[in-house]
Amino acid sequence: MVATVTSLGRSGLHDWVIQRLSALVMLAYALYIVYFVVSTGDITYEAWHGLFATTFMKVFTLVTLLSMVFHMWIGMWIVSTDYMPKLSIRFTFQLIMIVYCLALIIWGIQVIGSI
Repeated sequence: MVATVTSLGRSGLHDWVIQRLSALVMLAYALYIVYFVVSTGDITYEAWHGLFATTFMKVFTLVTLLSMVFHMWIGMWIVSTDYMPKLSIRFTFQLIMIVYCLALIIWGIQVIGSI
């Protein structure tokens, strides 16, 4: 019962698809950052600020942050359900992970909004 309540997707297949799509978003973001670093001659504060001040990059960063959190949650949920048979330990671990994921999202939105 706990497994179906705390799972992100409706089934293992949905979780698998979410993890693969989130991995693709993170890969695209990493490749974009690498492209920026390689194509920019001198990386200064102004260059970074100019990159992250655009609406496109703010949205892309937010989508990547959410993808990272979903990816992490599914991975940690699978680890906890596979290797933590005692319900109290698994529940505590999952609760800590939920708080951590929410903190990452809130902090990320604050950072993105401050640019």
